[in-house]
Amino acid sequence: MKVALIGASGFVGKAILNELVNRGNEVIAIARDTTKIENTDDKVQKVTVDVLDTEQLTEALKGADAVVSAFNAGWTNPNLYNDTVEGAKAIQAAVKASGVKRYIFIGGAGTLQIDGHQIVDGPDFPADYKPGATAVRDYFNILKEEKELDWLFFSPAIEMHQGITTGRTGKYRLGKTSPVFNEEGRSILSVEDLAIVIADELENNAHHQEQFTAAY
Repeated sequence: MKVALIGASGFVGKAILNELVNRGNEVIAIARDTTKIENTDDKVQKVTVDVLDTEQLTEALKGADAVVSAFNAGWTNPNLYNDTVEGAKAIQAAVKASGVKRYIFIGGAGTLQIDGHQIVDGPDFPADYKPGATAVRDYFNILKEEKELDWLFFSPAIEMHQGITTGRTGKYRLGKTSPVFNEEGRSILSVEDLAIVIADELENNAHHQEQFTAAY
């Protein structure tokens, strides 16, 4: 399979890139700065694109079997909310224009619901992450209106960050709109296992036009 991966130089993107290549897939690795993409496998085609350049991004996506977006406008970006929403909308438009139907967007845990309320709206949600998480939630509401694409919105576990050292276990449990909790009441997953979830979904096509999540 040939997968176009947007945000291939980031924390999540790098893990997905490595997992896809290790499974023998060709990857169009798209980033603002491709020098940060460390994977040098022959199956990786590195393409420098600004996602807001819809025409250039459309061309980069053509010929792919699926598009995975691990786009992140940058947590320290002072214009994080607007750049996240506009970047995500531009990606969606480029996917449609490219003719690719399968589109997986990596969102955030803030869109998951506990007792009918999205986590991002909770009083204890970290203020530093709220602009980005709110932007992702607002984009999800836009994506839910999409009828032409075979889209998916993936929400990572609540705890999915660089401090998780479980590595690649290959073990996970799936959920839909609410977090998956373990016996200790934690929703946790390593980035390596997140990459397995996405690669498995690309192979199995188990979800369509919906939100899903995964954790141990």
